[in-house]
Amino acid sequence: MNYRELYNSKLKTPSEAAQVVNSGDWVDFGCYQGFPTLFDEALAARKAELEDVKVRALLITKPLQIAEQDPDAEHFTYNSWHMIGYERKLSDRGLCKFIPMVFRNLPDYYRRFLTVNVAVMGVTPMDEHGYFNMSMSNSHARAVFDVADIIILEVNEKLPFVHGLENTIHISEVDMVIEGEHEGLTEFPSIVAGPVEEQIAESIVDRMTNGACIQLGVGGMPDAIGKLIAESELKDLGIHTELLVNAYLDMHKAGKITNLNKHDIMRGKSVFSIAHGTKELFDWVSDNPSMCCAPINYVNDLSVIGEIDNFVSINSCIAVDLFGQISAESAGTRHISGTGGQLDFLTAGFKNPRAQSFIALPSTYTDKKGNLHSNIKPTFTGGDIITDPRSQAYTMVTEYGIENLAGASVWERAEKLINLAHPDFREELIESAKKVNVWRQSNKR
Repeated sequence: MNYRELYNSKLKTPSEAAQVVNSGDWVDFGCYQGFPTLFDEALAARKAELEDVKVRALLITKPLQIAEQDPDAEHFTYNSWHMIGYERKLSDRGLCKFIPMVFRNLPDYYRRFLTVNVAVMGVTPMDEHGYFNMSMSNSHARAVFDVADIIILEVNEKLPFVHGLENTIHISEVDMVIEGEHEGLTEFPSIVAGPVEEQIAESIVDRMTNGACIQLGVGGMPDAIGKLIAESELKDLGIHTELLVNAYLDMHKAGKITNLNKHDIMRGKSVFSIAHGTKELFDWVSDNPSMCCAPINYVNDLSVIGEIDNFVSINSCIAVDLFGQISAESAGTRHISGTGGQLDFLTAGFKNPRAQSFIALPSTYTDKKGNLHSNIKPTFTGGDIITDPRSQAYTMVTEYGIENLAGASVWERAEKLINLAHPDFREELIESAKKVNVWRQSNKR
């Protein structure tokens, strides 16, 4: 078959492709670097003709025109599976609605429950065999395409080819192709950690051993941990993570990553679902056979993670209450991020006796007025979203130490968590624990 001829027959302008969207449709955009900017602009230009168009995506970093050009949300409703900075601002303006989920189940949500009238994703240019590559934003893309009524690919010449599982789609499966000039890929530099983050990182790294396979979240904490590991004596480390962040590049450049701790087809390979970082990170994953960008139902699968010996999961949260309930996605009712894979990896951490799952947080935060507040709360009363239930709380870390909550009674949890709190708040927390009947008179006062 002449794939180039088939390609040309499906080539459309962004405006022509956007004409397939009808009022009432559900439209899915590719996430992160797979966000289809040209189609988004063309669809936004049709706002006067459309109503009740619902769009789903996640991790959008560039201006979303269907929201920016429809500031009263009269024509489009944008829904995110997981928010980052820009989407958080949209949410504050009422232009982004969160979709609760368990990340490992996301592909199955599509295959079992969801309607996709139009799917649009940024991909690499087609190769000689007729395949497009989903680059660094695999996640749930294949599942979306599997159920979509209409598939539109936006060719982004800036995207690197990345090896992976279910990370391609063939021209024969596609209804339309869009071409056009794109800006450079969005970069996220490493965050300079403060002394508290560095202290927490030291506590965690001290508990790691050679051959550990590491999952990291995003933010100052993982960046601090990556830098510390790069400077440590640890060796023969592996990568199995939903987000491949700059911290892993630091470890790689220090010669720490071998992935020899894996015993299956992924031996020697760094496994991830989305790459999030700098151009240097993107260059590292580009056409690198040691990298595997896989769908989230593989990366976050409990049985897959459970088979990885010496697995270490490190994530952060916003706050924890004295019962051990963990909030990692909202401050009160203000949505910050999402569940992501934190609950997946926390759950999987129990499946292997040698696995460790850490949830880290500074003991305090300072508000805009300069007032100090505890991140360890008596109870959540402000509408905070619970990411991890108390029944699955595991190892908590602050700058004041590490405490394992697994199997602990309510009074033990309160005691352990108060030990992790800033000293200025401990007496207040003890009094609160007494009021809700989770305090035992003990020698830890």
